Amino acid sequence: MKVFKFGGASVKDAAAVENVARVIKQFPNMDLVVVISAMGKTTNALEDLLEEYASGGLAVAEKLDVIIDFHKKIAADLRIPDSNLEEQLDRLFGALRQQLEREPSDNYDFDYDQVGHAHQLVSTAIISAYLKATGLDNTWTDARRLIRTDNRYREGRINWEKTEKIFVEKWAEVKSTAKKGARSIMITQGFIGHTDERNTTTLGREGSDFTAAISAFVLNATDVTIWKDVPGMLNADPKWFDNTVLLEKISFREAIELAYFGASVIHPRTIQPLKRKNIPLHIKSFVNPDTKGSVIQSSEEHDNTIPSFIFKMDQVLVSLSPKDFS
Repeated sequence: MKVFKFGGASVKDAAAVENVARVIKQFPNMDLVVVISAMGKTTNALEDLLEEYASGGLAVAEKLDVIIDFHKKIAADLRIPDSNLEEQLDRLFGALRQQLEREPSDNYDFDYDQVGHAHQLVSTAIISAYLKATGLDNTWTDARRLIRTDNRYREGRINWEKTEKIFVEKWAEVKSTAKKGARSIMITQGFIGHTDERNTTTLGREGSDFTAAISAFVLNATDVTIWKDVPGMLNADPKWFDNTVLLEKISFREAIELAYFGASVIHPRTIQPLKRKNIPLHIKSFVNPDTKGSVIQSSEEHDNTIPSFIFKMDQVLVSLSPKDFS
């Protein structure tokens, strides 16, 4: 079983969603857990909506309608036949509308998590329906019922024991409902979880990548692939450096060190659970899925082959030393 993760850029419009189906079809006999982010830049739009809601602004309904129209246009462009998708979208957006009709609480982080997850659910609902229409049978699963966290809103800490129990039971259910001889595909959302009280939480920075790592860890996946709009992990940011080189194979330790010093491809929190179970992490291009990409794994054999460069703006170096040099 493999875990795939598709980010916002890979599902930004109907053409991108069609490409996701093409990528998945390149792995015809493999069970998959597919973690999908919000579409395009809708996280920014939803955060803008939340600011309006929290401040008591008058444009909440207007901003919500923009988000709804964006998603419904993508669904329409995909021309999904004989689907209950429209009903599902109306239900999901209806729940969001009801939340926005309530008075904001005194806890902004709590409100953020109760509002700021809806676009993840909608994104995966659309993609799940489209995949089914193209012959890729799958089970849409609400991550708010999979990943158990504590009550730190916007930065939920994982309860690994409970999450593993819930995830394993759900995956067994997905496997049992698959057609005889067919593979199993679970579609779920990145970034979100739930507390013991069933309140929605979010997982913080790079939460969708982290969801993919959690899924792989608790289900003992063979590997994880994060599909991005870059060919893999490069030795420098191509915005600042010419002639960058693909790092085809690096260790977990090296990847964590690069991330710590500012490389933005993968967050260290995503790597840690994979490192614990020695699950390789592939970074591949959804634009050119046949290319090799990068793999992050346990061996440090290739870490010193290619030097890496990290460029950060507006840095100040401060050196402190006592006068007696003690």
